Amino acid sequence: MYPNLYYLVDDLFGVKLNGLKLINSFGFFVAIAFVASGYVLYLELKRKEALGHFTSKEEKIIIGAPASKSDLITNFIFGYLFGYKIVGAFTIENALNNTQSYILSLEGNMLAGLLIGALMVYVKWREKNKEKLDKPETRILTVWPHDRVGEVVLQAALWGFIGAKIFHNLENIDDLVKDPIGSLISFSGLTFYGGLILATIGVIVYIRKHNISVIHFADAMSPTMLFAYAAGRIGCHVSGDGDWGIPNFAPKPFDWLPDWTWSSTYAHNVVNQGVHIPGCEGNYCNELPVPVFPTTFYEIIIMFVLFAIMWSVRKKITQPGILTGIYLIFAGGERFFIEKIRVNNKYMSLPFQPTQAELISTFLILIGIVFLIQSKRWFPKTIVKP
Repeated sequence: MYPNLYYLVDDLFGVKLNGLKLINSFGFFVAIAFVASGYVLYLELKRKEALGHFTSKEEKIIIGAPASKSDLITNFIFGYLFGYKIVGAFTIENALNNTQSYILSLEGNMLAGLLIGALMVYVKWREKNKEKLDKPETRILTVWPHDRVGEVVLQAALWGFIGAKIFHNLENIDDLVKDPIGSLISFSGLTFYGGLILATIGVIVYIRKHNISVIHFADAMSPTMLFAYAAGRIGCHVSGDGDWGIPNFAPKPFDWLPDWTWSSTYAHNVVNQGVHIPGCEGNYCNELPVPVFPTTFYEIIIMFVLFAIMWSVRKKITQPGILTGIYLIFAGGERFFIEKIRVNNKYMSLPFQPTQAELISTFLILIGIVFLIQSKRWFPKTIVKP
């Protein structure tokens, strides 16, 4: 496993770049997943706009105004934090021995922070000053849904992270009680369905604010969400973030399969679970005592296949709501069945002792079926309103 990019680059190319210890592998691949998914969503929104499923919105913008105080302050804050932490990581001895502790600490390079903060203020002032007019003009800008993909992705990322963190701590309430601060600020410990629920609410509020049809947007998001889940799981698998399966002692079904695709001890996992690896020094020196199913790897394959299926049939489905129903059934069904070989906390007080994910995935499947049955009645094909 590769807890951060330092270990990945070292293993692939034999190059040791200490600065890469700042880039967590999980976060890196999740960021790539958001960017790639944003492009998939962009393509689908453009297609649906051409079909007349969305309308544009006119917005007023001011051209030629000087940089505002809020612009300059924001640039200074971002520049200061970058210099204080990033430059500090290279100038403070042993800062990267424990990357998470350093990032969450008050340690940093104040001089670098002030210099880069001041530089960012100057760059913003100079940029605005070049465009400055004697008299600022108000212009009308036509904005389509595909123009808002960047903002949608940011909304989904923000609310998704908050939701994933909340649901993880609700699922692991004992750990939260023992160490509330550590549980809340830890880089690990995220629950997908928590992120999905809060991100969905956040995005719906955002698109309704901009008069975008919710059901058509949901249909456009459906293949995107399958792609995003698959791409995000790459980060889970590469870093070994704890989303693995139950012990697997069965022999490989095919000799040509690499061992890690059937059972893995997740050596050097980012959450430091398991037993110490003999001869290993420093951080991330643990591996699981027994091999387990690499469920994250299976999810990557399954969800990319489901994405390919939905992407290939999306143009043939013209009834609003059907793609959303298919997504709910695909996403819920995949997670429900993978839970059978995945490590998770169970609700022992309930019949059949289900996991949180099994309960939510069952609900998603049922809602998906309802969408397939009721979409024609609920969503006329001419609908374009939010």
